[in-house]
Amino acid sequence: MKTKETKGSKQSQQNVKEVAKEGSSETISREQVKDSPFTIITIEGKSFGTMGDYRVTQEGTLKEIRKKLKTITWNRIIQVVMLLDEMKNNLKTNKK
Repeated sequence: MKTKETKGSKQSQQNVKEVAKEGSSETISREQVKDSPFTIITIEGKSFGTMGDYRVTQEGTLKEIRKKLKTITWNRIIQVVMLLDEMKNNLKTNKK
């Protein structure tokens, strides 16, 4: 697992909505990872993992991404906690 994925989450994570807007004519499929908050998005054969609107993995094959998201590591735990904190802060900001 690359530590780059968890360091500086705001910089390294690309908003999923922006990715979806880039090519509206492309084939996009979504697969929910069972018993997890993650979704695998595949665009034209290239897959990546997401949690909500946030990208949590680099691009790879569907099989590689599925394996990465099912493997629980300290990096993944920290990444999820950071995302939850950011989502909470965004909710507070939107309420004001």
